[in-house]
Amino acid sequence: MKRQLSMPYWCVRSTVGDPFGGSVMDSISALEACDILCDAKVKGLIDYTSTHDDDIVTWDPEHPMDDQDPSSDCYKTIHALKDRMDKVDLKMKMVTCSLHGDPVFRNGGLTNPDPEIRALAAQKVMRTLRIGNFFGAEYFTYWVARDGFECQFAVPWDRCYGYLEAGLNLATRYIKENKLSIKYCTIEPKPNEPRGEMFLATTGHALGLISRLEDPSMWGVNPELLQHEGMTNLSASNAAAMAIHAGKMPFLHVGNQKAGQFDNDSPILTGMDGLKEMISVLWILEILDWKGHIEFDNHVLRTDAAPGKANTIQIRKDFVKFNVESYRMAEKKAEQLAANADLNGMRAALLNKKSDVSKALETYDLAALQNAKIDYKKVNETPISNASIDFAFNKALLGM
Repeated sequence: MKRQLSMPYWCVRSTVGDPFGGSVMDSISALEACDILCDAKVKGLIDYTSTHDDDIVTWDPEHPMDDQDPSSDCYKTIHALKDRMDKVDLKMKMVTCSLHGDPVFRNGGLTNPDPEIRALAAQKVMRTLRIGNFFGAEYFTYWVARDGFECQFAVPWDRCYGYLEAGLNLATRYIKENKLSIKYCTIEPKPNEPRGEMFLATTGHALGLISRLEDPSMWGVNPELLQHEGMTNLSASNAAAMAIHAGKMPFLHVGNQKAGQFDNDSPILTGMDGLKEMISVLWILEILDWKGHIEFDNHVLRTDAAPGKANTIQIRKDFVKFNVESYRMAEKKAEQLAANADLNGMRAALLNKKSDVSKALETYDLAALQNAKIDYKKVNETPISNASIDFAFNKALLGM
């Protein structure tokens, strides 16, 4: 399936700094980023965009309603952006609130032990939701930001998850009470970075918390694959399949990652690892008939960035095109694998065994299961051949 693609503001505005060195590329304004995204839409590269609030407007905690004030820079900027996006029919698909950049949130936003800081976070979230509504956004995402810890003895363990639930419940209440355009919310989990540990470390953590929210039907997950699960050597394939099984993954963030490292955020299929795993994720989306869209969440390689005005726009345009072409290549290969009759036959022979006990298992027929006669020796001595299937897929991946 050729999926719709979203390229967010934060990807194209990145100046590619890291903890060991500052920016490489010159910064660009939100309006300049908008022009790059609109150009990509006109060229048919992308369908949507998304943004953190801080990607497009500056936060002034002294004026939490500046998005409603026609004299404010915030109001003027979001209107200018929307005018440009409307001209090329570029939709703002998702908004997310930045609760990691400002130093006031250094010990957490939604989970900060200080109630006044939690209130500031709530004001910032509500402002982001209004901005999203202005653009007609369909989704709101909670990225875990700085809601985590380094020192386990400095955490109010009896309250921290309650604070998190309250912050997410506040978002959905605000959406409903103000009849905003946002129809669904997602959690983007991450194991660590910028904090030493995050309260919602994995897709499983996020799904577990969702079950405790006021309205679980309003919440899902948008895993970042391969990056976030791969940081702790967890499987991107497993995360995607679990989220789809739960019916909780409306869209997916993609990039590339060296397993076990910091958040590389490399462009898709770029770097030492990740080609087979990325294609396997997209293959899973195919065989499970997933209907969502893909959103990029990565940045220009630091090596490939360069300062200077001549590079400011062109490198970013090339980055968008490179991501899209790399994704489409992986998507095409995944479609080929999913349609390969020989591979499907091998999988069916291994995975689709028929047995009289199948119905008893499916219907929880305890008596039938208790009385079932299983030929232990036969099933135990039957070869499995997982490696043969993997080898066959590897040959197809390599075009052999």
